[in-house]
Amino acid sequence: MAFDLDMIRGVYNTMVDRVDKAREIVGKPLTLAEKILYSHLWDGTPDKAFVRGKDYVDFAPDRVACQDATAQMALLQFMQAGKKKVAVPTTVHCDHLIQAKVGATLDLQAALNTSNEVFNFLESVSNKYGIGFWKPGAGIIHQVVLENYAFPGGMMIGTDSHTVNAGGLGMVAIGVGGADAVDVMAGMAWELKFPKLIGVRLTGKLSGWTAPKDVILKVAEILTVKGGTGAIVEYFGPGAISMSCTGKGTICNMGAEIGATTSTFGYDDSMERYLRATDREAVADAANAVKEYLTADPEVYENPELYFDQVIDINLTELMPHLNGPFTPDLATEVGSMHDKAVANDWPLKVEWGLIGSCTNSSYEDLSRASSVAQQALNKGLKTKAEFGINPGSEQVRYTAERDGILQIFENLDATIFTNACGPCIGQWARYEDPKNAPKNSIVHSFNRNFAKRADGNPNTHAFVASPELTAAIAIAGRLDFNPLTDSLINENGDSVMLDEPTGWELPPKGFEVKDNGYLAPQADGSSVEIVVDPNSERLELLTPFKPIGDEIKGAKLLIKAFGKCTTDHISMAGPWLRYRGHLDNISNNLLIGAINAFNKQTNFVKNQIDGDYDGVPNVQRAYKAAGIPTIVVGDHNYGEGSSREHAAMEPRHLGVVAVIVKSFARIHETNLKKQGMLGLTFDNENDYDLIMEDDTFNFLDLDQFAPGKPLTIEIAHADGTTDEIKVNHTYNDAQIEWFKAGSALNLIKEQD
Repeated sequence: MAFDLDMIRGVYNTMVDRVDKAREIVGKPLTLAEKILYSHLWDGTPDKAFVRGKDYVDFAPDRVACQDATAQMALLQFMQAGKKKVAVPTTVHCDHLIQAKVGATLDLQAALNTSNEVFNFLESVSNKYGIGFWKPGAGIIHQVVLENYAFPGGMMIGTDSHTVNAGGLGMVAIGVGGADAVDVMAGMAWELKFPKLIGVRLTGKLSGWTAPKDVILKVAEILTVKGGTGAIVEYFGPGAISMSCTGKGTICNMGAEIGATTSTFGYDDSMERYLRATDREAVADAANAVKEYLTADPEVYENPELYFDQVIDINLTELMPHLNGPFTPDLATEVGSMHDKAVANDWPLKVEWGLIGSCTNSSYEDLSRASSVAQQALNKGLKTKAEFGINPGSEQVRYTAERDGILQIFENLDATIFTNACGPCIGQWARYEDPKNAPKNSIVHSFNRNFAKRADGNPNTHAFVASPELTAAIAIAGRLDFNPLTDSLINENGDSVMLDEPTGWELPPKGFEVKDNGYLAPQADGSSVEIVVDPNSERLELLTPFKPIGDEIKGAKLLIKAFGKCTTDHISMAGPWLRYRGHLDNISNNLLIGAINAFNKQTNFVKNQIDGDYDGVPNVQRAYKAAGIPTIVVGDHNYGEGSSREHAAMEPRHLGVVAVIVKSFARIHETNLKKQGMLGLTFDNENDYDLIMEDDTFNFLDLDQFAPGKPLTIEIAHADGTTDEIKVNHTYNDAQIEWFKAGSALNLIKEQD
C-alpha cells in the first residue's frame, strides 16, 4: 500500500519546473541534493541562488516522523500550538520504550505493562491530530519509514538523528528536535542553513565479506565525527548503482555519526525494485516519469570536483571489512589489523556479545546475509563463543524472515530474537543488574553508535561497530581479532574449518509478507478525542511555557566545564531515563550526569558556589534555580554530538541555564538550544576555554545589542578578584533572535496563531 500518494504526485508535479528554474538561476548543473532543496522552498519556485554554508533558508518538508521517546515532548509542544490537525503527513512509531531482556514476546509484554500510559497518550494524541500511529512491536521507525513512506526526491524531517536513513530511497531526510517538528506540523516554514555538499564517488563493487556498512565506517574514518557538519553527503558512481536500496539506507543512516545534515543517493534501479517489492508500484511509476530529476545532472557526476565542496573516492573492490570503536564511531580498524591495535590499547580480545539489528542494519538483506554465516557454523560444527542477539527492523521483515526460515537458523545457533525495536542500540538492554560496577569487556554490534555506556550502561564495555555478517562471524569466533578472510576455527570435532563468504538476498525471493504490520490510522475527525494527563503522573507532564531570559545576564555562575567529548548521551542519558521523556522535570534529574567535570575529571560531581560543597549536577543546578541564580555551561568541540533529543536542550533551560559556551556545536543541538530560547555561543578564541575557572562568575556586557553577525562580550570574574573579557560568536539570525526574546520558538507560534 502506498501512503500519501497524492502528496507524492504533487511533489513530482512541481519538481520539474522548480528544478529547471533553479538550474537557470544557479547557472550550472545541479546535484541531487540541490534539486531536492530548491524544489522544497517555502516560497515555491526559486528566485535566487543560495550560498552554501551561509544562507538560512525556509523549506517546506513533505512529512514528519517521530519515535516514541522524542514524540512525547514534540507532541506536548504541539498541543500548545493551538492547531486542530497536523499540516503535513506525520507518523509516530513506538520503538524506543521496549527493553531487550529475555526475548521478543515477553519483552514486548513487559513494555506494554510498564509504558502503557505513554503508549496510550501517544495513540490518543495521534488520533486527535490526524497522525498515523505505529504500535509497539511494529518496528524501528527508520526501517518502517523506508518500507512505507520514503520516496525519491522527497524532503522529510524526523525527531531522531537517524531519520537520514531515508536517503537510501533518494530523499533529503533530516533529523531535528521536537520544536522543529512542531513548526512543520503546525504548517509553518522550517529553517535550515543551506548545506555544503560532499560528494562520495564509489567505484568498483562490493564482494565477499565487505558490506555497505564498511563504506560508511570508512567515510567516518576519513571525515571523523564532525567532518560532515553542515553538509549533505551525496553518494554516486558505479559502486553506488550496484548496491541495494537497504544497503544505501545503512550508509545514509550512519551519516549521522559524521555530523552530516543528511546523506542521499540518486534514484536508480535498486530503489525501483525496493518500491515495487514493498507494494508501492504507483510510487515507482510516478518516480520513473521524472527520473532525470531524481538524480544529479550528468555533468555533476562526470566532473564532481566542479560541483561539490569536497569529493571523496572509495574503491569498493579494494575496501576491507572494518570494525570501528571503541567509544567513538570514527575510530576505524581493518579486520586484519585488529590484534596488534587491541593489544596496544588494552582492548579485551574476548567478545561477550554479538548484536545484529538497530535502524542501521535490520533489513531482510542484512538478516539473510548474517544467517548465511550462522548456517555455515551449524553445518561445520561450530557454536557461538559469544552470546548472540537479533533485533528485526519491522514486523514485515520479522514475519517474512520467520516464514523463510532465517530466524530459525539464528535460534538453532542459540541466538535470542528480541522485539522489533531499538533495544540495546539505545541503551534499552537489561544486561546487568548493576552496570556501573560491571567488568571490562568487548561487544560487537551492527548498530551506529558506540559511546561509553551507550548499549548497556557499563562504562567498561568496549563496543565495536561492524556489518551484520562480520558481527555474526565474530560472535561465532568469540574474538575481536578474528579475521574471517584468513583465520580458521576449531569445531566441536577438533577439525580446523573456515567460514565461506556470506551470501544473501537483496529482497525476499517469495516477496514480503505480514499479517499485522502494527499500523493504526487516525480518525478522520479527532476533535472529540480527549487527551488526559494525570497531574500526578511520573511519566507525563503538561508543559509550561518558558519565560524569556531577557537582555541582562549578570552574576551567572559556572555549572560545569565539560571536558572532552560531550554528546547528547552525556547531557541527557537514554537507557532507564527513557521512561521520563514525557516529564520534563523528572528527566531533568539526569542533566549532564554523564559529562566529565574538567576540574576533577569526575562525572556528576560539581561545585556549588553557593555553599562550596560538591554534589550531582542536577542537584547543584536546582539549588541555583531556587536561589534565582542563572548559570552557564562550558564545553569543548562538537558539543551535543549524537542524538537529536531536544531534552538535552530543554533540561538545562527548565532548570535555569541561560547559555552554553563551547568551541563548536553539533548542528541539531545548536538548533535545539535556539528553539528553546537559550544562548548557544562559541568562543571567538578557542583558548579562552582554558580561562574558565571553577568559581567563575559571568556578566554579559552587551546582550542588549544582540544582533546577527555581532559577537557578544562577556566579563569573567574570577574568585581571586581578577577578570577576563572574552568575545563569543553566534549564528543567530533575526528570526532566531526573536525566539530568544520570546522565550522560545513555540511561544512565537502561539502568539501568531
